[in-house]
Amino acid sequence: MIERLENDFWKLEVAPNVGASIKSLGAKQGSSLDALMRVTPDGALGQNSASPFSSFTLAPFSNRIRDAKFVFENQEYQLKATAKDGSTQHGDVRNRPWRVTRGENTLECAIDSRDFADFNFPFPMRMKVIYALKDNIFETQLELENVGSTRMPAGFGLHPYFVRQLAGSNDVQLQFGATGMYETDSSFIPTSGMKPISDNFDFSKARFVGDTPINHVFGGWDGRALLEYDMPDSGSKILKLEASEVFSHLCVFASPDEALAVEPISHCTDGFNLLARGVENTGVKVLEPGEILAGWVRLGLQG
Repeated sequence: MIERLENDFWKLEVAPNVGASIKSLGAKQGSSLDALMRVTPDGALGQNSASPFSSFTLAPFSNRIRDAKFVFENQEYQLKATAKDGSTQHGDVRNRPWRVTRGENTLECAIDSRDFADFNFPFPMRMKVIYALKDNIFETQLELENVGSTRMPAGFGLHPYFVRQLAGSNDVQLQFGATGMYETDSSFIPTSGMKPISDNFDFSKARFVGDTPINHVFGGWDGRALLEYDMPDSGSKILKLEASEVFSHLCVFASPDEALAVEPISHCTDGFNLLARGVENTGVKVLEPGEILAGWVRLGLQG
């Protein structure tokens, strides 16, 4: 089953049974439709895995947790490992079925961890994602609620895979501002807090990603990223990504399938464990019972 939203500027397809993940997002240009995110393979709907999709939601944490365990308030919690390196990855909502309510130019998607006996997180939570088409802006709103009786660590994010070339364009240029980045081991998990950004990964000015083997998290993100597609015959098209303040981190991943993941996230990789070690500015939030973590991400295409 696929849910669709469409207006004069956008065409969106969402798969409620696979994490309410985005199957496709296209921007209308006259009579044509530019796929801004990588195309989801036809067989992906039957695999119950969001990994091949155009974009999916990360919650109640983003990226990896080392050895699938974390410490919170002096207690260790063991999770089920979901990656070959023994870590657990991307939370546990992206492959689950979500409930969907349609509105005018909106899809409200919801999930409650208490509906799943095998949910891979020790604290009960409820998550809501609202996709909305607002004229030429595509907005995603996220809400994560602590529905338990104790405090819990929390975070969320989005994992969109953008195309690196539009029809007739050169390879995309990327630009964003951040104050630091995390050095990682072979599992792409940080070993310490933020470090200064090295020249190889400085995107404060627009530059081609090229063959740079990037799979890094940046902290102190300013909430803005630009993907510029140079069209030799018609100038440039710029995809503008903006996010609310809760998204203090950005993950950039040059995928082997030639897509470019530019992921607004609220905290760094393995943030729960870094927080327990006393590392500052991880972005991890501690939610009181009944407290909600909320934020938004907006996309707009210019040119």
